[in-house]
Amino acid sequence: MSTVKYNYTRPLDFKQGRVDMTHGSGGRAMAQLIDELFVAAFDNEFLRQMNDQARFPAPQGRMVMSTDSHVVSPLFFPGGDIGCLSVHGTINDVAMSGARPLYLSASFILEEGFPLADLKCIVESMAQAAREAGVPIITGDTKVVEQGKGDGVFITTTGVGVVPEGVNISGERASPGDKILVSGMLGDHGVAVMSLRENLTFHTSIQSDTAALHELVAAMVAAVPDIHVLRDPTRGGLATTLNEIARQSAVGMMLHEDKLPVREQVKAACEFLGLDPLYVANEGKLAAICAPQDAECLLQAMRTHPLGSDAAIVGEVIEDPHHFVQMETAFGGRRVVDWLTGEQLPRIC
Repeated sequence: MSTVKYNYTRPLDFKQGRVDMTHGSGGRAMAQLIDELFVAAFDNEFLRQMNDQARFPAPQGRMVMSTDSHVVSPLFFPGGDIGCLSVHGTINDVAMSGARPLYLSASFILEEGFPLADLKCIVESMAQAAREAGVPIITGDTKVVEQGKGDGVFITTTGVGVVPEGVNISGERASPGDKILVSGMLGDHGVAVMSLRENLTFHTSIQSDTAALHELVAAMVAAVPDIHVLRDPTRGGLATTLNEIARQSAVGMMLHEDKLPVREQVKAACEFLGLDPLYVANEGKLAAICAPQDAECLLQAMRTHPLGSDAAIVGEVIEDPHHFVQMETAFGGRRVVDWLTGEQLPRIC
């Protein structure tokens, strides 16, 4: 079915125009916003059906689905924006099962008065991220709330994918003796976002690491089909991610501080703010757990991919009835790396 086009008297003003309540009313103004912005940016054969749902072929295999809401502040930050972040985040959540991401949906909550120029930049960033990842946005929804009842733009994306035969990656599969790997430098995204917050007075050259990791995951699975666990350490950072896995698998973890890849700028920024890089959000990194005999092979597979060039083995899974995550410090001691308590800094992704 081809896209239904209306004859609008004037095109949207993407330079000076702003979102108003009619853009969410379900009428002609909303249809114009969808035609001239969303359909134009996301155009694909499934979206062109213009139904309240998208029909798509379902391949054989186990399907996976993930959904994620994005409320980052500020909306634009070094290395990215809420648009590409919303695409990358959901693609990565699907990919952490070892799945090949297939399709995305996108839902927008827009605040009345939001500049159409900024909305266009965000939507075009999403479209570019989806095209580069090869994962089209095939359906969506738009709502508008009154001024003062939102914060510019909130975006929720949902993704579906298919897991290859023989792949079983899950949070309860970590076993004592397994090795823990990370794909690169930790904390970049969180520090990039924090550097722009109005109440912070430091500046860094760090850019967000936001990226779609499914091709890296595919290379890893090709090299080591029996990866036990994959997880992207977003909110709460690596520390919270490993505590989640330790609880799921009823094991403990031991990290080695001198093995953790963290940029000096990130360390300095975290020290300035009184933060621990282990708890700072990432948007383009993953943690992997595999059998000890597979660790070197997996590490090499990660390092041959651009998004895993700084990969490292950072610890191992241990037996622990308390399911603690611990760390051997650079000074030879040990400390517990506990769950994140409270919110280090809100609206980070």
